[in-house]
Amino acid sequence: MAHEHSHGAHAHAPHSGHSHHAHSHAGHHHHGEPGKGNGRAFAIGIGLNLTFVVLEVVAGFVAHSVALLADAGHNFGDVLGLGLAWGAAALAQRKPSARRTYGLRRTTIVASVTNALTLLFITGGLAWESVRRMFDPTVVASKVVIVVALVGTVFNVLAALPFFRGRDKDLNIKSAFTHLAADAALSLGVAISGGVVLYTGWTWVDPAMSLVLAVSILLGTWSLMRGSLDLMLDAVPEGIDPEAVRRFLAGLPGVVQIHDLHIWAMSTTETALTAHLVMPATAAPSFLSEVCKSIHEQFGIDHATLQVDPEDAPHPCRLAADEVV
Repeated sequence: MAHEHSHGAHAHAPHSGHSHHAHSHAGHHHHGEPGKGNGRAFAIGIGLNLTFVVLEVVAGFVAHSVALLADAGHNFGDVLGLGLAWGAAALAQRKPSARRTYGLRRTTIVASVTNALTLLFITGGLAWESVRRMFDPTVVASKVVIVVALVGTVFNVLAALPFFRGRDKDLNIKSAFTHLAADAALSLGVAISGGVVLYTGWTWVDPAMSLVLAVSILLGTWSLMRGSLDLMLDAVPEGIDPEAVRRFLAGLPGVVQIHDLHIWAMSTTETALTAHLVMPATAAPSFLSEVCKSIHEQFGIDHATLQVDPEDAPHPCRLAADEVV
């Protein structure tokens, strides 16, 4: 369930490089509770996909089909992805401690990198085996491949349906629905390749389909890995234009300069911002909290911390230069 909270401005004692300043810290956190709303959808998706992964792995070895094994690897990636999205909602609700002042939110980013590395490892092995099979074809039990792949198509459709209603309201739900729907299409492709092998005897079609699946997994995994590493290295999350944020802050009444602007991911679902606003020290008491609320509404930034540096301060802020962090 989404909730919002806001802390009003409060004063700090002067410290190195600053005169006096006000510091507003407004958080607007939106966490999905795994036990409510979409929790059941995640549980169904994970349960169906995990069951089918086991079935595909067993059938893949029995039928000597690397296409089935590749599809199993793809489906296992979705199990990890669904588990990550579900776990992120649970971790986001853990209370901060004196040692971990942000709680355990950032572990979702570590899990995302782990997810991508696991998929790369699985896909690399399957691609290697597929290339070997292209030059040394193995007789494939095509009927088994067809039946299991069609079952997978049905499983993925059933897993995707619970996410259909909420796909337009939540990015995580939309991602889950899109991946599961794509998996249904890929499983159908494996079934078709099994049919081609059955009626033509072209055994190379099975490893060829496996390579197609491997490429599709690699493309998705590369995007996941790049995004995850960006988040780990505190890059501005995708979907947020830092220049648009800067223009918004610079256009606020009384603001004459913006510096030390940072936007980074607290988790895979939450974004934080800090910035210094150079402006008269006579701003209304509610100014900072209202700005933080606007930042959340316009840019989806959940956790904004703004500091006012008085325009007439005797000493400039030591963080004013762009190259200073």
